[in-house]
Order: sequence, then structure tokens, then C-alpha cells
Amino acid sequence: MIAAPHTSNWDFYFVRLAFWVLRIPMKIAIKDDWTKFPFGIVVKPLGGVGIDRGKDKGGKPKLGQVQAMADAFKGRDRIAMVIAAEGTRKRREKWKLGFYYVAQEAQVPITCGYLDYKNKIAGVASVVIYPTGDLVRDLKPVMNFYKDIQGRHPDQFSVDVRYV
Repeated sequence: MIAAPHTSNWDFYFVRLAFWVLRIPMKIAIKDDWTKFPFGIVVKPLGGVGIDRGKDKGGKPKLGQVQAMADAFKGRDRIAMVIAAEGTRKRREKWKLGFYYVAQEAQVPITCGYLDYKNKIAGVASVVIYPTGDLVRDLKPVMNFYKDIQGRHPDQFSVDVRYV
């Protein structure tokens, strides 16, 4: 599940609370530093999975990261892996595509979770994508959905301009 917009550290706690209320088991991909001492004492039990965001030489996500996250789906009937596709809380007009490759590898759909601070709601959109390998076709409806959602800091969010 894409978690967007991601403009505040508070997003993690609001997303976790929403899934607890819905009784959906989840893991949240989070910057590796947050899963180490002292923050890890709180973040890991709440479902935080540390991700080393370094790049491989080709500029693509490390296959190990993608595979490790895809493997989290094995043997589970029901789990949500929540990924902030922007990869940062700052404005980014090109999202990181690890979420796409994880879904493709795990053969699971991509859904769109959101925290709309303007309207004070959180939810999951009806947009469901089964990755086909055609990024433009697959991600255009995702960007169309998120274009009207407002993060805690609206100036720090952009949809991926490559797929608008």
C-alpha cells in the first residue's frame, strides 16, 4: 500500500492507529535509522521495518530490499506493507518505485492509502493496481487519485510528474 502524502513524522503514528482500528496486520517500511536505538524501541513493535535506502550502482532499488519486502507476504493470508513512495518527507516530483517492484515480485496489488489533513480523514482509495510492467499505464490512476490529497505540509508534496 502506498502511503501518501508523506510530509510529517506524525504520518507513521496516524497510519498505525488507523490500521489498529481496522484490525489489519501491517508493516511500515521506514528509514533504517528509525528502527535503531533509541527510536527502535517504539517503532519496531509498531510495525516499522527498517529500509537501507542506499542505491545500487544502476540507480535502481537494491534487489535485496525489494526481495526482502516481497518475502514479507509469503505465508500470510492478510497483511499490508505500507510504503511512503516519495521516499522522503520533502517535496519530490519523482517518486521512488520500490513499492511497484515489491508488488510485482510478490504478485500482490498496489492500493492507495492516504492521510488527508485538509479534510481530516484517512483511508484507502478504491484504486487498485495489479502491476503489469507498464509504469505509465499502471501509475497514471495512482497520480490522478493523489493529486487532490493534502498532506500536513502541502507545499512538501507532489505527485510523480512522470505519470500524470
